[in-house]
Amino acid sequence: MHIVILGAGQAATSMAARLRTKGHTGPITVVGAESVAPYQRPPLSKAYLLGEMGLDRLVLRGDSWWADHGVDLRLSETVTSIDRDNKTVTTTHGQIAYDTLALTLGATPRRLPASLGGSLPGVYTIRDLADVQAMASVIRPGMNMIVIGGGYIGLEGAAVARKLGLDVTLLESAPRILGRVAAPQTADMIRDLHRAHGTVIREGVQIARITGTDRATGVELADGSRLPADIIVTGIGITPETALAKAADLTIQNGIATNEYGVTSDPAIWAAGDCASFPWQGARHRLESVGNAIDMAEAVADNILGANKPYLAKPWFWSDQFDAKLQIAGLCTGYDQIVTRPGDAAHGGSVWYYRDSKLIAVDALNDARAYMIGKRLIESGKSPDPDLIPTTPDLKALL
Repeated sequence: MHIVILGAGQAATSMAARLRTKGHTGPITVVGAESVAPYQRPPLSKAYLLGEMGLDRLVLRGDSWWADHGVDLRLSETVTSIDRDNKTVTTTHGQIAYDTLALTLGATPRRLPASLGGSLPGVYTIRDLADVQAMASVIRPGMNMIVIGGGYIGLEGAAVARKLGLDVTLLESAPRILGRVAAPQTADMIRDLHRAHGTVIREGVQIARITGTDRATGVELADGSRLPADIIVTGIGITPETALAKAADLTIQNGIATNEYGVTSDPAIWAAGDCASFPWQGARHRLESVGNAIDMAEAVADNILGANKPYLAKPWFWSDQFDAKLQIAGLCTGYDQIVTRPGDAAHGGSVWYYRDSKLIAVDALNDARAYMIGKRLIESGKSPDPDLIPTTPDLKALL
């Protein structure tokens, strides 16, 4: 059985490795558009941009691993179409026949429209190695940077820029940062952290356009005011990469729709990672995280080989900003009660989310113990009395 994996990131690497570990001896082909072997993305905008980590430490597997495990890694090759009837994919280098196809295509960053200046030189996104290398080649201490977007991507970019000595203003159009992904209490902790490090955060501001003709020179706000900038970074979210799947007439629902085993609407095609949505806990979810890319890819690999086990997600996330680490367990969607617990660090503490008296998520800033206890409680289905969260001296007692 020839298994072809489209996309060469974390999910593809995890899937290929799992297939070999579980005993698949047939050919495996991994096709990626980038010119470098699969690498970690989270450190790009942090340790790599700061010069603390080189490309040699970013790569997920050394060059010899692919050859030693008989995986045909095809780089700088873009897939243009999928022929489901003939079970072939067409690439810029020709055609590849498959018995089983896996889509681990990831996601692409949202960009400001060209009509608003989003395509001007000097406007950057943070998603892949080329993005970060392009930005690293121009940033210098003392520059003015404007970050558009107050989600985790924008906040992490702002933190690194401050550490590199840039003057940073972050603009968020919603009433507060992290509006879609975290409670106000978590946003308050992160905002305080940034302001303590000199980041200017402006919330509830609308952007009219990016100024400049040959190059971005700043941002004009809806009220007519202008903010000068030497460099502009947009962190306004990502969208699942579904174009190939849609053109092949696969079902699309907030990503490439799969069933609980990772199979798409075509039984010969599977999907995993940022591009895939799946049923879980009575709803359809798509998780954008390294943890999900690994776990779902491995589950799909097992099922390709006949395990026939539903993928049961265990969501966890993290965000490094300055010298602080925010760790997140669970999904806070639909919470109706919040409990906070102070931490020992100057910038720290935890936020506990409940829905219908059930613990569903925990945000922990510089509080690894709260994160680990919360994660274990959520995964075991235990929900301590909310009143005990701030008053229990040792959180381990809640287990």
